[in-house]
Amino acid sequence: MTDTIEFESVTHKLLAETALIRWHDLQRFFAQGAVLNVSSELNLVEVASLFAEDKAAELEPLLSQQLIQQPDNQLARQWYDDDVELWSVVVAPYILVQDKPAPKSISK
Repeated sequence: MTDTIEFESVTHKLLAETALIRWHDLQRFFAQGAVLNVSSELNLVEVASLFAEDKAAELEPLLSQQLIQQPDNQLARQWYDDDVELWSVVVAPYILVQDKPAPKSISK
C-alpha cells in the first residue's frame, strides 16, 4: 500500500511540475543531450514517474522501441523553425518533452 501512495505522490508532484515550454528555450539542454522526446502514444507524467522511480526494466522496452528518444537534428530544426511549444517535465538529469496535441475542431 505504501508503494501505491508513494507512486501517486511522485505522479502528483510531476503532474504539478509539467508545463508548456517553447523549443527555443530548450536549445541549450538539447545541445547537452539532456532532452528526451516522449511519443504521443505515451502518458508524459507516467513516463516521468518511471524515470523518477528508476524503473529501468519498464523503461527499457520503451527506449528500445524508440517511444522515448533524443530528438534528432531534423526534428529539432523543425521544432525551432515552427517555434513549437511542447509539454515538458524535468526528471534530472533529463527534460522530457512531448508534442502537445493538435486542437480538435468543433463540428457544427
